[in-house]
Amino acid sequence: MFKSQLKALSVIVFSSLVIGQSYSADEGKQLDVSEAAFNCISEFAASGRFFVDNILGNLDETLAVANSSNGGNYPPGSLLTLIPSEAMIKHKQGWNPATNDWEFFLLDISADSTSISVRGGAEVASPSGSCFGCHQLARPEWDLVCGISHGCAPIAFNLEQIRAAQAMDPRCSKEN
Repeated sequence: MFKSQLKALSVIVFSSLVIGQSYSADEGKQLDVSEAAFNCISEFAASGRFFVDNILGNLDETLAVANSSNGGNYPPGSLLTLIPSEAMIKHKQGWNPATNDWEFFLLDISADSTSISVRGGAEVASPSGSCFGCHQLARPEWDLVCGISHGCAPIAFNLEQIRAAQAMDPRCSKEN
């Protein structure tokens, strides 16, 4: 039991140090991201449990990494989302080394619009906790992307619940 407590404490201390220094973003390497990047989740390409796009048009390379069985580094512009109200986008190399150049987004969504409610690096937290806090546990070959066997802590939702949340995206046309 002591080992597990020590490991948890180490993760908390490390997270605090990283969060305290994480938002040293280089604006020259930041991509222009607007609400228009975040569409109906089913308009993105499916990859396992999540959906991907690339706001710079490099979807093939993004999909190649997302579908890889041994990981890889996502190209700039990669957009990943598991549920409609949360996403992450990869900026140019060097934008924010602490988050491996990923920016996390919390979205307010409705049938008529998408607005970005929160965006940033390690300081972004959803109601379930720090985005970076979970993603930093992914093994290096997975480029901070969590998956069933990527090293991240399991999420509190099963596949059926995830699919139900994805299907309830209000931005998607109910006529499809």
